[in-house]
Amino acid sequence: MSPSRSSTWLAPMILCVLLASTANGEPHLSASYYDTTCPSAQHIVQSVMASKVAADDQAIAPAIIRLFFHDCFINGCDGSVLLDKTPSIDSEKDAEPNDSLRGFDVIDEIKSQLEHSCPATVSCADILTLASRDAVALLGGPTWNVQLGRKDSRGADKDAAESDLPSPHANLTDLIGRFAEHGLDAKDMVALSGAHTVGTVRCLHYKDRVDGGESGADIDPAFAKIRREMCQAGGDDAMAPFDEQTPMRFDNAYYKDLVARRGLLTSDQELYGCDGPLDNLVEKYSKDGEAFARDFAKAMVKMGNIPPPPGMPVEVRLKCSMVNTY
Repeated sequence: MSPSRSSTWLAPMILCVLLASTANGEPHLSASYYDTTCPSAQHIVQSVMASKVAADDQAIAPAIIRLFFHDCFINGCDGSVLLDKTPSIDSEKDAEPNDSLRGFDVIDEIKSQLEHSCPATVSCADILTLASRDAVALLGGPTWNVQLGRKDSRGADKDAAESDLPSPHANLTDLIGRFAEHGLDAKDMVALSGAHTVGTVRCLHYKDRVDGGESGADIDPAFAKIRREMCQAGGDDAMAPFDEQTPMRFDNAYYKDLVARRGLLTSDQELYGCDGPLDNLVEKYSKDGEAFARDFAKAMVKMGNIPPPPGMPVEVRLKCSMVNTY
């Protein structure tokens, strides 16, 4: 079916979805949401993700997880981070904290296959939520039932992306506050931070810590020296793994690193070292990978349920990078 023909006959249907979602507020989410309308949805997402991780490189998996986080923390899990800049949309992609996001092409490929199988049915927000779950599982982490039925926003908020995402330099008080704004408690925060057990980060975001400028005393000197030398050799864009032992395996090594004062970012190490309840939780996760996996899965479901603001215009986009035209 050609795109022009598809958009012509689907426009009235999509407009009804847009108006209904705006009028009725946040959608009701359900794990069986697409069982009738698009029963192949989860299989398609999982198939593309598995193919990409196997054929391209494993690093696409943590990139997708990061996309999901950055979407949900700005006006809820609404796919707004996927929108390109237009005269009427100030893209969140152009915000400084998002300048190294990637994986948009993977979401676009999944969307293209779903549009072929189930036109105008599966939202980009749901695709990103499912893809992040599958990214975790493909790296050896837990899996969980994803609640579905999100809609896509018809706008983006670059200013919020500039100011509201947790900073890699944030202290514990600020981190707890940022998560609390979205209904996520301190336990959720510690569990979700475990996503940093995979992936890499640029020297730009950790150089102050390893140079001694941010919590410099709370870092293993040998670890700081290695990372400092990497920055000196490669500059601000030098990439370092969050977890140097198993950088592409979703395990509990991140928490072992925190206990050893080898957290790469200031915001990582802030979770451990205050001799309080969070220290106990970090130590628990460092010793019990299954407990971490269970709590991470629960926290991902909870974060995935963050709704867009009441009254936000939403729809099921035909293309994830742009809003529908009517």
